[in-house]
Amino acid sequence: MRSSKCRPSCRRLYTTRASHSALPAPRAAEQHCLRLLERASTPASLLQPLAFLLKCGLHSNPLVLTRLFASSATAAPALLEPLVAALLRPDVPLDAFLVNTLIRAHVASPIASARRRAAAFFPLMLRRGIAPNKFTFPFLLKSCAAHPGSPAAGLQAHAAALKFGFAEDHYVSNTLIHMYSCFGAGFLGDARNVFERMPKDSAVTWSAMIGGYVRGGLSGDAVGLFREMQASGVRPDEVTVLGVLAAAADLGALELTRWVGRFVEREGIGKSVTLCNALIDTLAKCGDVDGAVAVFEGMEERTVVSWTSVIDALAMEGRGKEAVGVFEEMKAVGVPPDDVAFIGVLTACSHAGMVDEGRGYFDSMKMEHDIEPKIEHYGCMVDMFGRAGMVEQGLEFVRAMPMKPNPIIWRTLVAACRAHGRLELGESISRDLLNEYPAHEANYVMLSNVFALTQRWKEKSEIRREMSKRGITKVPGCSIVELDGEVHEFIAGDESHPQYKEIYMMVEEMSRELRRIGHIAATSEVLIDLDEEDKEGALQWHSEKLAIAFVLLRTRPGTQELPYIVLEKE
Repeated sequence: MRSSKCRPSCRRLYTTRASHSALPAPRAAEQHCLRLLERASTPASLLQPLAFLLKCGLHSNPLVLTRLFASSATAAPALLEPLVAALLRPDVPLDAFLVNTLIRAHVASPIASARRRAAAFFPLMLRRGIAPNKFTFPFLLKSCAAHPGSPAAGLQAHAAALKFGFAEDHYVSNTLIHMYSCFGAGFLGDARNVFERMPKDSAVTWSAMIGGYVRGGLSGDAVGLFREMQASGVRPDEVTVLGVLAAAADLGALELTRWVGRFVEREGIGKSVTLCNALIDTLAKCGDVDGAVAVFEGMEERTVVSWTSVIDALAMEGRGKEAVGVFEEMKAVGVPPDDVAFIGVLTACSHAGMVDEGRGYFDSMKMEHDIEPKIEHYGCMVDMFGRAGMVEQGLEFVRAMPMKPNPIIWRTLVAACRAHGRLELGESISRDLLNEYPAHEANYVMLSNVFALTQRWKEKSEIRREMSKRGITKVPGCSIVELDGEVHEFIAGDESHPQYKEIYMMVEEMSRELRRIGHIAATSEVLIDLDEEDKEGALQWHSEKLAIAFVLLRTRPGTQELPYIVLEKE
């Protein structure tokens, strides 16, 4: 009854306009509502077209509802689910355009509950007898990719794409590659199978597979595929370059990173802010901080991410004063620091021993910038106290935190106890961690190391036996080096490298030369029950020494710049 009373006023409102445009009143109302929805950019501005829609009885109009849900997704994400629940009634006629919009709106929502519901509209579509089209599946597959813990839904979606004849569509295939790579390394073979069956004339296709390898932890394969792409004659785009840079950062491949920078210049690929930021980050992670700074200084436009990337780069190299200087320059030019920028400057203070400055920046977050410190900021402060040997202050700081400290913060404190001889406190914290998180291998390793430092070998053996009983293993550390475009990985005592005999001979030569000039091995760092001679032997085959020996074997005498070695913790 309410709608029938409202409709006359709606018709009266459009009588004059309809006479000029030759549109019937309902059609004019529809067009006006669509224009209002197109202009809606905030929750408040969405209310006017919503009221008009209800007043004029357009709540069953598929075109209007499509536009309403699309506008809600961008202008008022929190309203999307309530609007769908209220307006998407069983009597509303559906079409593929409306359902595609619903899936897409829910996939893009910042609200987790909406994202989880996205794929549910596809079964609704089938129950209503609506045939999906080629635009349905990219949206559907993206919704499945957002839930890597439930690959079954993605497999069903792929099967549906095959059934309806859209699996060979270029956009659908690219999204399939993306989806399978999001499911983890175990599904990269499925992604590659899709890649191999489709035409490879588009940079988008190559970029999807390269990005998939990076997400799956196979960065070496990503670089290899990029080389195949070049050989095929397909011109990389910005997305391709971003994927290769991510792989290079993961591998510590400095030579490749520099080559990518030159390649971007040579090929005229647009140096967007995003690409420059990625180049800064990758150069820094590969050890070329000065190169990262040079890229930053050459940027015409900078975002807070650009500034933060340089601050992080300087911080990780211990150039705390320079990092603080960049942070202050950022504020001076009017770029307000965000919470990530504060993590960078606190890390800089921590690595440079600038405790007073770090305290000042931490306090300024809330007082000057209205930023509530997160647990990551508290972690930086604990690390800063620990590196400075202020273990007691660090412990007091942790106890005064407004949130529960996470295991990482406690492990940071244990590391400080070990470094500064507070082994009794380190043991106490390690035992508490082990009781609360008995499944995490790091807690066992920390307590085992404390026992080793105090030469309590029996207790150390008991910890190792407990790890074995629980099926917990310590992942061995490794060292990675890039040389002549190839990435080589070394593990302590490993003999899998093709040149391992020559490498071991070089290590022995290095050890003889070091002893000749008076070097004494730091056997206190060997945390196993061996005599001094055997401890020196254990240190001799450390993965980093193997990597250094390999570099010395493969470079000419007098080489000025040696490759950067990425050391993963032993």
